[in-house]
Amino acid sequence: MAGKQINFTKKTIEALPSPTKSVRAYYHDTKETGLSISITRAGSKTFFVRKRIDGADERITLGRYPDLSIENARKLAAKTKGSIAMGKNPQAEKRAIRDEMTFGKLFELYMERYSKKYKRSWKYDEREVNKHLSHWFNRKISRITNEDVHKLHTELGETSGRYQANRILERVRAIYNKAIEWGWNGRNPALGVKKFRERSRDRFLLPEEVARFFDALAKEENVTARDFILMALLTGARKGNVLAMRWKEINMEHQIWRIPDTKNGEPHNVPLSPQAMEILHKRKKVQELTEQESQYVFPGDGVDGHLADPKKAWYRLLKVAEIENLRIHDLRRTLGSWQALQGTSTAIIGKSLGHKSQQSTAVYERLTLEPVRQSVQSATEALFMAAKKKEAEHV
Repeated sequence: MAGKQINFTKKTIEALPSPTKSVRAYYHDTKETGLSISITRAGSKTFFVRKRIDGADERITLGRYPDLSIENARKLAAKTKGSIAMGKNPQAEKRAIRDEMTFGKLFELYMERYSKKYKRSWKYDEREVNKHLSHWFNRKISRITNEDVHKLHTELGETSGRYQANRILERVRAIYNKAIEWGWNGRNPALGVKKFRERSRDRFLLPEEVARFFDALAKEENVTARDFILMALLTGARKGNVLAMRWKEINMEHQIWRIPDTKNGEPHNVPLSPQAMEILHKRKKVQELTEQESQYVFPGDGVDGHLADPKKAWYRLLKVAEIENLRIHDLRRTLGSWQALQGTSTAIIGKSLGHKSQQSTAVYERLTLEPVRQSVQSATEALFMAAKKKEAEHV
């Protein structure tokens, strides 16, 4: 590559003329061997280093003048030559970055190859990543840094809460771990970012709230939402399982609801109290009379054909009952808490709620369903008795 040798200074470079006969003109620095600059007909000036690497003639672009100063161009040229001498190919690294996938493409692969196949919570991955990380979708995965992740985690902690921030951090870490597992030669940017300390939630329906809760529930006009909320309380099952409750999962004769697939990956048998059975019989009868039979106990307009999250009904209920800081998931904890109030062992409570842990699994395996049923029924009766007692006090 022909070109004139000159000492790169601000004066000499700015005085260089644009080529008229060729597409580009080239000049080589006399102070830093290997540093060159090209000038186009439009007057654009770009620093580069040209070296033979692995038998091929490579031109490594450093940056444009004056955005890249002469002094920094010389430093970068020296560093680039040093990398080449150590056996690295900066040009190949640039090509890898150029050709590598974006975060959005990686997330698509993560969903299709892993999340949808192996995670029951894949819909949450899809929803939360699209909600909080979509601004990364067009960025190359190697361009998302540890600082980016730390900044995002901090901002989410302030705007969406510590729990949400920690869950997003977990998802970023998991997505990059899969990229590395699938052959990407990079570093997980979520490494070293510490989670916020979370407070374990211990909220449940208090004795003084029970009567107001049942009174407000009786006034709820959305029958499907009302029955769902009561069923969630009476079974202690997770919200998603109750929403998707199917008739084929219920043994009306033995009064058992068999959830085929739970969060811990195993089926779970839920004993149904007389109050829960009463709800089921009523709903079955209504579906038969209206000829609107569904595979779901709580049919709705959701994507899957069953009731979606009844947030509006839940907030109406809390407002009427004058109850604060209670979530639908707290109904699950409520059943366990009222079982404890009746003197039930933690093993039976765990069995009734479908908990799984290495320490208690062996105990669970020795339990039959009958003591679990008795415990659930005892807690249920205590709840209804507490509600009636409060009502009587106000008469």
